[in-house]
Amino acid sequence: MSELEALRRWLREARGVVEAKAAGLSAEQLAARSVPPSELSVLGLVRHLAQMEHYWFVVTLSRTDEPRPFFPAGDWAAQFRDAVADDAVVEEAFSTWRAVRARADAVLDGLEQSDLDFVWDPDDRIGSVREVLEQVVYEYSRHCGHLDLLREAIDGETGEER
Repeated sequence: MSELEALRRWLREARGVVEAKAAGLSAEQLAARSVPPSELSVLGLVRHLAQMEHYWFVVTLSRTDEPRPFFPAGDWAAQFRDAVADDAVVEEAFSTWRAVRARADAVLDGLEQSDLDFVWDPDDRIGSVREVLEQVVYEYSRHCGHLDLLREAIDGETGEER
């Protein structure tokens, strides 16, 4: 397995964890904040992951200039604060996240192993395709840990039970 294939496998598996941790939860449960005053919730994390993948894969790797989802006017807190217990908000979050994932996968489908070393701007904090993939896998790994804790606080489910 190539490095690119391994990074994509880890990304696919992390996305699956998010799906599993959110499965079967109501809008109220998805929006529940378990550790006040934090605004962290399962729904907020789904919104965050959508805007994060959009930023790294669509904006950064594809070099498009379009607004980031759930990030109005650069308002970082909106992705979490506005994750409220409403079926329409839940539907929008998951449909946006899945659409962004499809766009990201289309970008990744166009890559070859040799593309991982490509650096588009040596002054960027993250300048290579490899570093973008590593950053996204890191973000998912970190937030999958949060999801474990959030899900346990909601209904007692832990670990890989889902």
